[in-house]
Amino acid sequence: MHARFALIAVSGLVLLAIATGAPCAWAQAGVDIFVTPIPNLPFTGVINVERSFVQRDGSIVNVKTIRDIGRDGRGRIYNESRMLVPVANTKTPQLMQIHRYDPQTRISTILNPQDRTFSTRTVSHPPSTVPPALLYAAPMGNSLPQSEFTKEEDLGIHDMEGLPVHGVRETQTIPAENGGTGKEIVITDEYWYSDDLRINLIVKHSDPRTGSVTMTATQVIRTEPDSARFEIPDGYKPTGTGRETDK
Repeated sequence: MHARFALIAVSGLVLLAIATGAPCAWAQAGVDIFVTPIPNLPFTGVINVERSFVQRDGSIVNVKTIRDIGRDGRGRIYNESRMLVPVANTKTPQLMQIHRYDPQTRISTILNPQDRTFSTRTVSHPPSTVPPALLYAAPMGNSLPQSEFTKEEDLGIHDMEGLPVHGVRETQTIPAENGGTGKEIVITDEYWYSDDLRINLIVKHSDPRTGSVTMTATQVIRTEPDSARFEIPDGYKPTGTGRETDK
């Protein structure tokens, strides 16, 4: 019998999941490349996403997706969400949602291409200008408090997409008596931070209990994005009003 698939939205991502999938795997959705709303550092890029999910029976499901990201000279950010698809799929994953944020107005906009609607809200607490939880990946950042079960490794400076990036790997070891499996569990997180762009260009997470995720920013071009990316397209309607968008 063919496996059934379900769409599940978690932390702004739409995931393609086996309907009988692992309950803990969705914790990976918190791993992301966060585009900081920094002015005067415009760029565009494509994030390649590779994920694996450990199922209840121990089998592993491998999926992938891509999505466009961008930031203009005013600090406005653009971030797509696309469906995760099986790795053998050769088609461009379906576009599910587009998020935009303007730091000058603090207006966050969500576009839904499927029904051509959009919603907006004013953000009370603007996003950080530093990637969340990754302060220690920046060369001048402060390391997180260490414990006997956590190791932080400086991976040095390397070149990526024509930019110097600083790598940090954090390894957390859960003793066998605390892991729930009777075996020692090693969880790793790796970040490659570009001080020039003020974002991470690579984020990796691996947990043998739930799976892994690797996000890599590619095709980085340091020019002003098309202004149309920050406008409401013709024909989109505000959620719940049913009227045409005023432009």
